[in-house]
Amino acid sequence: MNKKILFLTFSTVAVASPLVAFGLTLNEMVTKVSTVAVDAATPIVVIGWVITGILYLTSAGSPEKTGIAKKALIACVIGTLIIALAIGSSLAINLIKDAFGITS
Repeated sequence: MNKKILFLTFSTVAVASPLVAFGLTLNEMVTKVSTVAVDAATPIVVIGWVITGILYLTSAGSPEKTGIAKKALIACVIGTLIIALAIGSSLAINLIKDAFGITS
């Protein structure tokens, strides 16, 4: 079987199963997932920012240490963007629901 079709099938089942099993709407599901993602990732990203700052302060101009600090900085920025997207996804769904008058 084609791997792409198999992946899409399992992805659809993984998304639809909790909706059916727990009687959740898509909005409730996205809100719950984004809440868990934000709650779990925020402390990790904050610790990452602190470690990145310490890495930059202790690099003392060494190209190797500065390179490691830059990689850590990129990872922290990506983590922060993921948190922002998780928060934004539930806000966007609520805005769209309100704009179209959907009450479910």
